Amino acid sequence: MDQGTIVTLLSVAVAAGIGGGVLAGLLGVGGGIVIVPALYFALSLTGMEPGLVMQVSVGTSLASIIFTSLSSAHGHYQRGAVDFKLLKLWAPSLLVGVLAGSSFGGLIDGRVLMGVFAAVAAAVALDMLLRKQKDGTTPRSFSKPVWAGFGVVAGAISAMMGIGGGTVCVPLLNILGYDIRKAVGTSAAIGLIIALPGAIVYMITGFGSEGLPPYSLGYVNLLAAAIITPLTVLFARLGVRIAHAIPQRALRLAFGLFLGLTAARMVLDLIQSF
Repeated sequence: MDQGTIVTLLSVAVAAGIGGGVLAGLLGVGGGIVIVPALYFALSLTGMEPGLVMQVSVGTSLASIIFTSLSSAHGHYQRGAVDFKLLKLWAPSLLVGVLAGSSFGGLIDGRVLMGVFAAVAAAVALDMLLRKQKDGTTPRSFSKPVWAGFGVVAGAISAMMGIGGGTVCVPLLNILGYDIRKAVGTSAAIGLIIALPGAIVYMITGFGSEGLPPYSLGYVNLLAAAIITPLTVLFARLGVRIAHAIPQRALRLAFGLFLGLTAARMVLDLIQSF
């Protein structure tokens, strides 16, 4: 990787940290939904194989989300928006899903990750664009095995996408009857359960791989993560303030369009890679 490409990667890491933090505060989603495509586009310029690019993007995103989740969860905890009963119920199955999803993502062809990310990003984009938000809902009653199943699926998909879980868990919990504020707050805490073990597994499965960018530990690029993390934590606070000043519907439409375009680009790259 030449010096110009490293500068480009660093510049994109700065933009991803700022954008991921602001959107995390604005929309209650993990910054990974921004960080992964941003890193993907930057690393694509290096000539790396598309599947490897996706694995590094996902692993680095998970590493950067660890501290962001801690900061976000603490803020929601202070506002009483973390459901510890649900967290205790869901944590074991989430962990199983994360270990399975991150191991699978670190060992398989990275093009499968591209397909998973594109499909989930497209689904979330449609949710952002079409679904009307409802408050005052009541959690639905399910047996513990059913809740465990939801946790395994949410953890696995989040680990494979390189996100903190908000993109999957917020809509899921809201559909299952949780108030949107409680869903956002609990998902912030869930992010730590997903990001920490997920990042470790991506480090292990990518260790010794050829063609990785400089300063990488397995599939985690330490330099990009070190830049993204503090910016995401800092700008999440700005995002919260902005959220109270502009229409939420406009934000959801813009974010939905962004995700839709990202999904389309990844599908195109996926087709061209065969």
